[in-house]
Amino acid sequence: MEKFYSIVRGLGLKRGPQRWLGGVCGGIADKFNVDVAYVRIGFLIFCLLPGPAVVFYLAAWLVLPDQNNAIALESFLEKRGNRP
Repeated sequence: MEKFYSIVRGLGLKRGPQRWLGGVCGGIADKFNVDVAYVRIGFLIFCLLPGPAVVFYLAAWLVLPDQNNAIALESFLEKRGNRP
């Protein structure tokens, strides 16, 4: 799993500083240097189309690192593995 996490961190895509929920739209906007409102509107339109938009958002929230390079999935799995 360490290789997977290093690949994700190497993408340069992080959950953004402009967050409402998980910061995924803010991170995408920051990476591509566009206004976060456009990304949020695009995501809302994506949600109206048939498909797994919410599942995609949750997966991105779990896998993308935050501004401190911490990945939620990695932290969760480490905590579960360290239980006595």
